[in-house]
Amino acid sequence: MKITVYGIPNCDTVKKARSWLSERGLDYSFHDFKKQGVPPARLDHWLDAVAWETLVNRKGTTWRGLDEALKASVQDRASARALLLDHVSVVKRPVVEWPDGRVSVGFKPELFAEHLG
Repeated sequence: MKITVYGIPNCDTVKKARSWLSERGLDYSFHDFKKQGVPPARLDHWLDAVAWETLVNRKGTTWRGLDEALKASVQDRASARALLLDHVSVVKRPVVEWPDGRVSVGFKPELFAEHLG
């Protein structure tokens, strides 16, 4: 299994993560949420690996633009899952699946280096 990066290509954080991997000559595949959506089976895996609160980006413009009732309804894994499938831009990015099966969310160079070990 190789590294898979999930995100949106024009997201600055995704760009930084991809550049970091490329600068180190690491082979990875990229899954574009805008073109390919959020794969439901992968989302379930991520929700098993990290807290749903980690995956929901409550700081982004998409979240701020959501209806208040919808935002208030996100209370647990099931409601977060439904939201993330319907509004791909609310997924905190990048989500990375590492060769050992672990999942990380966001980009910090030290975290990426730790995953490569």
